[in-house]
Amino acid sequence: MEEIVVENLKYKYPLTDTLALNDISFKIKKGEFIGIIGKNSSGKSTLCQALVGLIPHFYKGAYGGKVVVCNMEILNSEISEVVKKVGLVFQNPFTQITGSKLSVYEEISFGLENLGVSRSEMIERIDYVLKLLDIYKYKDRSPFELSGGQMQRVAIASIIAMNPEIIILDEPTSQLDPQGSEEVYKAIQKLSSEGKTVIMVDHKMEKIAQYASKVMLLSEGKIVDFDVPSKVFSRDDLENYGVTAPVYTKICRGLKLKNENTGFYPITLEETYNLVVKHNE
Repeated sequence: MEEIVVENLKYKYPLTDTLALNDISFKIKKGEFIGIIGKNSSGKSTLCQALVGLIPHFYKGAYGGKVVVCNMEILNSEISEVVKKVGLVFQNPFTQITGSKLSVYEEISFGLENLGVSRSEMIERIDYVLKLLDIYKYKDRSPFELSGGQMQRVAIASIIAMNPEIIILDEPTSQLDPQGSEEVYKAIQKLSSEGKTVIMVDHKMEKIAQYASKVMLLSEGKIVDFDVPSKVFSRDDLENYGVTAPVYTKICRGLKLKNENTGFYPITLEETYNLVVKHNE
């Protein structure tokens, strides 16, 4: 069942001459983990904002086509209703964190209070996300006393706690170290396995290759490819779009080792190891 349907989406920011999104169409099924890649200004963040309704309800400009999310057409729906189904995590946690609360625990409760969630359910949800993202030990501290990576996990937790059907993350690991990035990806993968639909923009290709079920490659507001990670990362012209393939893919490309069943290069360490062992037998 498709949870997101986009048809011929076009968008141009005010006072610009170029389409930020140029006739984009795609479908995403419930529970899929979609990675969105591409160089800067390719349309990644603009697409995220269109899926949550910030475009066209907040950011004005020329808008055409249709975006349907959870059976709601974005253009004809109140954004207050859309955000109950779709949560967006911004790249910079300072954009997300309200600054009106004194502790991490209260910050995460902010959205739940606005939704009218009962106190008992609120406590249950907050405790769950604090443990899921390994920030329970910071629950009584001010969000602004935390490191950038810790603050980002608080921002992610505040969205997950609201229990949206779709979670959109716009470069959420940009301020995280490798361990923090891995913890976030594992947490998001767990939510995806439980039926949440996840869309993540990121420049960490190894992580996208490892966790995403499909990858969307954007360039100049258009979809270049939208398929399984191994197919997209095996493209010979990938670097023309400002994207570097995962290191294991580059190694196997140099060795001319492809998966015999798919015809694509490996994208993970495990797949590379198995292919090299088989090749040397």
